[in-house]
Amino acid sequence: MAEQSSDGGRIRVGRRRSQRSRGRRAAVVVAWSVVALLLIGGSGLGYVYFKLNGNLQGVDINAQLGKDRPGNIDNGSMDILVLGSDSRSGANAEYGTDEGGARSDTAMVVHVHEGHRTASVVSIPRDTLIDRPQCTAGDGTAVPGEHRAMFNTAYEVGGPACAVKTVEKMSGIRMDHYLEVGFSGFKKLIDELGGVEITTTRPIKDPDSHLDLAPGTHTLDGEQSLGLVRTRKSVGDGSDLGRIQLQQAFIKAFIAQVKEIGVLSDPGRLLDVADTATKAITPDSGLDSVTELMGFARSLGGLGPEDLQMVTLPVVYDPVDPNRVVPLEPASRQVWAALAQDRPIPAAALKDSAGDKGDAGTVVRGSTAAANGPAHERAGHAPGTPGTPGADGAARVPRTPGVDRAAGE
Repeated sequence: MAEQSSDGGRIRVGRRRSQRSRGRRAAVVVAWSVVALLLIGGSGLGYVYFKLNGNLQGVDINAQLGKDRPGNIDNGSMDILVLGSDSRSGANAEYGTDEGGARSDTAMVVHVHEGHRTASVVSIPRDTLIDRPQCTAGDGTAVPGEHRAMFNTAYEVGGPACAVKTVEKMSGIRMDHYLEVGFSGFKKLIDELGGVEITTTRPIKDPDSHLDLAPGTHTLDGEQSLGLVRTRKSVGDGSDLGRIQLQQAFIKAFIAQVKEIGVLSDPGRLLDVADTATKAITPDSGLDSVTELMGFARSLGGLGPEDLQMVTLPVVYDPVDPNRVVPLEPASRQVWAALAQDRPIPAAALKDSAGDKGDAGTVVRGSTAAANGPAHERAGHAPGTPGTPGADGAARVPRTPGVDRAAGE
């Protein structure tokens, strides 16, 4: 970034990083989309067990990490690291030049609370400077640790296991599962579902993402959806943090819509969607069979967009390098402590974060009010309404009245 200015406490960003870095955050949206598709699949996926099972190639995270991990707290909650891979080889080559490897430029820690009725989702910006721990890559190569390393380098130098270890060191929370997806899977999933209907509250015009949308309702195909979640220059303050807000709003809109699509009434369409979804993901070895994946999906089957609290890890721009961000302390520790204790994330932990400023998340809205923007934006409503901070300062995650969402149903 060549220049920046302060305007009412908000950082304005000037010229951006190289073309190579643009748009890589989009892939993480695919992973949550796959989870949403699996939720609606249920037992209907069983009749194509062998076809789908052959699509799944898992990564044995547990074997690679060994015993140097946080303790496994068995309280009924679940933590999943959802990552997006931006490899430019194969089907992803159209998005840039393959540089001989892959990076993960955004990650989401999905904490499913006890009872599996609500979830808290924490996005970790790719440019967050962290102390990356020593890792062992998938081929057994030792990867040294690094002080002030960008978060996304963990995946680049050590693969999925190193990304998981880095998140566990940052958070102090053991990841129960891992899901990874790439660009081409995102486009195919959207197209298989017939597009995603969203409403834009302001114009979105970004030449880098090839998107030009007037205010109003649009049905986006896979290419347009990819462009939307790559967009940053025409939303918020033009930063990557604003783009994360936009992605969170899009994810909620997508989940709201996908749960209403009548895929189950059309076996052929269900097979196409499930085939695309299982080809798109790389799960950990605990989810690398259809049986395991179906059990996982059923345990989350009651979650809708209104049950998600989506936030960005509290960060501030690095005073040494304004192209990077650093965790905001002690606010970031409050976020991780809330997840570790299986509690909603305190609204107070987000108020000073650069990632919580701006209104990029309000630019895109889904077809229902529940899909509209990150949960923290609804804070401050009357007592008892969704997103209202409770007596302990926590932003409450809403539930849909009258729906029994017991785990496993």
